[in-house]
Amino acid sequence: MFTGTYNNSIDEKNRMIIPSKYRDGLGLRCVLTKGLDKGCLYIFPMQEWESFTDVLSELPAFDVNSRNLMRHFYANAAECDIDKQGRIIIPQDLREYANIEKDLVTVGFRNKIEVWSKEALNSTEKIEPNEVAQKLFEIGIKI
Repeated sequence: MFTGTYNNSIDEKNRMIIPSKYRDGLGLRCVLTKGLDKGCLYIFPMQEWESFTDVLSELPAFDVNSRNLMRHFYANAAECDIDKQGRIIIPQDLREYANIEKDLVTVGFRNKIEVWSKEALNSTEKIEPNEVAQKLFEIGIKI
């Protein structure tokens, strides 16, 4: 499980350093693709990517919404090797989609890692603590 938030940047060769806390969970290869939120990228460990694509493959191919969803993930996926320094290259099209020029933020999100430009993450709608409590109550989670 990936948790935590880390500030980072990309270098002149478009490489980002995977935070050391996340590296063991990723192994030597991962998949980078567009996320569900505009401007967000996902990094999946290979095993999680395979599980995710197994679920996607069950969607009905005759449904236009299913095809669009599959296309969103498959067409934008890049298999990445993690080098000895714990870096991956972010392809240009994904950098442009996420508007990453220099500063970025990685966010642990259960079975994957989110990658955001610092500006995009700061502009996302934040949920207030009392709203968190209300949402948890609504879905039956008591803490």
